[in-house]
Amino acid sequence: MASSPKELTDRPIAQDEQFADVLADVLDSMRLSTLMHGRFELHAPWGIQFPSSPGAHIVLIARGGALLEVEGSEKAVSLSAGDLALLPHGGAHTLRDAEGSPIHIIGQGECQRVRGIGSLRMGGDGARTALVASSFRHEAAPSVRLFDALPRLIHIAADDTATTPSLASTVQLLITESASSSPGATVVMSRLADILLVQAIRAHIAGKQCQEHGLRALADPPIGKALSLIHERPMEPWTVESLATAVALSRSGFAARFSALVGEPPLEYLVRWRMTKAAQLLKESELPLSDVATASGYQSEASFNRAFKRWGGSAPGAYRRQHRRA
Repeated sequence: MASSPKELTDRPIAQDEQFADVLADVLDSMRLSTLMHGRFELHAPWGIQFPSSPGAHIVLIARGGALLEVEGSEKAVSLSAGDLALLPHGGAHTLRDAEGSPIHIIGQGECQRVRGIGSLRMGGDGARTALVASSFRHEAAPSVRLFDALPRLIHIAADDTATTPSLASTVQLLITESASSSPGATVVMSRLADILLVQAIRAHIAGKQCQEHGLRALADPPIGKALSLIHERPMEPWTVESLATAVALSRSGFAARFSALVGEPPLEYLVRWRMTKAAQLLKESELPLSDVATASGYQSEASFNRAFKRWGGSAPGAYRRQHRRA
């Protein structure tokens, strides 16, 4: 990555300035919902493989330890008590007590049965491990650049400096509820899993290990503010110059810094986000196409139609009909 964006002088952003919550906006556009959650009581030797799915997965180690193998990764990751593993993009993954332990493949139906039945017990008669697994699904949403750049695996150790008191508290609450037989425990677990997903992403953004472009841009005050302005007012006729002025950077310096941190130039990101919101309106609202065009920052329906077709491969009307049938 070019070093010039990091060499620019930051303009301090006042703490009381209020801007759009970009992370919340991104997650909302994905329409995430909790699919399953459950507690596993495992005795060595043991191994479980979760099926591949496009949604996110969270694994918490309540007691003992495990080796986590993620599909597409060459090296297993060792997890200890209190550790959190987040797989933002889903995919098959395997957990076991040690290399060579037999694997039980968890089927889709078995995942659903785990939810709300207490603990699923399996394995031999050796050392005990307890873990909590949560899965999330999202609608077939358009690709969101900021989220897509997250790594396949985010591992937050119990003693990680990125672990805030609130994240540690949520981890412990979820572990406690997973072992509870109190009424409403599954509802509490579902809400805590949602919170933990956001807290884990926050911790990753704040951590020193976060090097990829994407959501780490939110930790950079000028670029984080520019993203907030785009998300808050996507219909505004933003230019590179107007965004640069809003965050007190030169035009060239802002463009280079934005591209390096976000992964694409400012106006490309703006168009992509406008189309993401437009697609959401087409699927979920009855607004006429002319109103969707206006809400997306286009003065004419014809120019909006052309932009949407370039982005999605079909005209807005056809996109709406296709997704309504689905």
